[in-house]
Amino acid sequence: MVRTFNTHNIRKQQELTGKYWDFSPCVGKYAGEHFKVATPCCWESHPKFAGYRGEGEYTTTFKTGGNIRLEFKGISHTAEVWLDGRKIAKHYNAYTIFDAVCTNLSYGEHTLTVRADNRFSEKSALHIPNDYMSYGGVSRPVVLEQISDVYIRNVHVTPYKADGKWKAKIEIYLENTKDNKYGDKDCFKINETENISKNNRYVPNGENDIKNSENRSVDVLVNVAGENLIIKNIDAEKNNIVKAEMEFDNINEWTQETPELYYIEVKLLRNEKAFDDLIDRFGFREIKASGKEILLNGEKIRIKGVCRHEDHPQFGCALPFAAIAADIELIKDMGANSIRTSHYPNDEIFLDICDEQGILVWEENHARGLSEENMRNPNFEPQAEKVIEEMIPAHYNHPSIYIWGILNECASDTEYGKECYKKQFDIIRELDTSRPCSFASCKFKTDICFELPDVVSYNIYPLWYHDTEPDEYLDDLYKWVQNETKGVGKPFMITEIGAGGLYGYRNNYDSKWTEEYQAEALRKQLTAVLGYKDCIGVYIWQFCDIRISDEWFGTRPRTMNNKGIVDEFRRKKLAYNVVKEIFNK
Repeated sequence: MVRTFNTHNIRKQQELTGKYWDFSPCVGKYAGEHFKVATPCCWESHPKFAGYRGEGEYTTTFKTGGNIRLEFKGISHTAEVWLDGRKIAKHYNAYTIFDAVCTNLSYGEHTLTVRADNRFSEKSALHIPNDYMSYGGVSRPVVLEQISDVYIRNVHVTPYKADGKWKAKIEIYLENTKDNKYGDKDCFKINETENISKNNRYVPNGENDIKNSENRSVDVLVNVAGENLIIKNIDAEKNNIVKAEMEFDNINEWTQETPELYYIEVKLLRNEKAFDDLIDRFGFREIKASGKEILLNGEKIRIKGVCRHEDHPQFGCALPFAAIAADIELIKDMGANSIRTSHYPNDEIFLDICDEQGILVWEENHARGLSEENMRNPNFEPQAEKVIEEMIPAHYNHPSIYIWGILNECASDTEYGKECYKKQFDIIRELDTSRPCSFASCKFKTDICFELPDVVSYNIYPLWYHDTEPDEYLDDLYKWVQNETKGVGKPFMITEIGAGGLYGYRNNYDSKWTEEYQAEALRKQLTAVLGYKDCIGVYIWQFCDIRISDEWFGTRPRTMNNKGIVDEFRRKKLAYNVVKEIFNK
């Protein structure tokens, strides 16, 4: 399953996953042997590879020809891709989309091989031993598309209200295949320190077979909410961004209570005949940071949320639709209205469901707990910045995403760290001015970066890592932000709070790690945060218990982060009903 709705009516699209692929580990006891595995998957879900760290090759075949585009929704955590023995793409990071366009492909059967690698090394600045698991494999769908010489890569819709009417800025990103100049030996030059993926071309015959070469112009037809707009004679000789604005009557706004969604359908035409299309969804809503509040369509929002990792004991990070939907139903039943994607961009299916269910999403790029030394890795800046550059264009239209986050608990108390934060916020604001941005800090009274984000956000753990009462700790922290930092006057929220609890563990003195202690700590924490008038909301750490990297923190019980409100099997702890009671007040 690729999305929860159809994204093409004209362009032929086929999911290559959703079936068995051949898997072969590259090292270890089973190196060179071949296994049938159901995709998408993490190889850790296979009984023989639960603890495997290394490279593994996934192989499948398909029949097609002509111009094709292969889209990879997520390979964990580095990928090299071959088509018929030729390398066509290389990509770093498990959680963002990349693609490869291949032109003039001969008709017949073709072999696709993906080599995934979940090893840690100096080449990887983001995937490091950490308080969550870095899985390996083809963990999100792979899609094959038939394209023409010109095709629609993306469309962005930015709704806004002016003079009492809803309007929308529309940007349509066109690409063509005419400039493929790569030779037969090397598809592209690879710089090992960079994340190179966009528009990697494979031309088997070294030239293009472009139809309609005498007519390189196209018309663009846009349909939104029953309104049509046609833009004539767009030059297709080069990649192009087509911009337009539209105005609408009788629009239903996207709200948390009534999450109304609208489709935008874009078609490319020649001689009045459509030859390519792209369909996406969006909602008519505006998000603004205003004073000490965040406003959704002009109304204050109050965040009652949970942090959630993509992690499941049966599926690893490759959760299928039903498992994702079940998580969201539990979160809604708990009374939560928002989810923070910890600590990376999430699967599109998750975002689609949040759009449909009216769940607000804090989505962030990929980095957690990096010290200044970690951030001085020469690969850190290009890799972290590339995540932003891939995350925002891919997820721009999701109305559920109300804020972009970066660099959870990184070196925001250092001058070097501040430079990195500034560069990343600059990239966000270049790509999207319609949403606020923030970062989650854990630097108590030492953070120097609060002039940079639109929202000040803190991770705090009173009654867990220290015994301070939550109301005292929060008040002390907030007054410091207002009186001694450049975060004064901005919206303020708590992005992590919680305590550990082992499912089924209880004793007569309610010690730490018991379900009783976790439940009581959360009662005090949430009561303090939600009762603080200058705090716009809270995210509990975390929804479910998760597996962590074996190399990272051996003192965590069960080699798990056990602060979930439910355990890894989604069994409710005592804290679940406490949270439900408080969130539903």
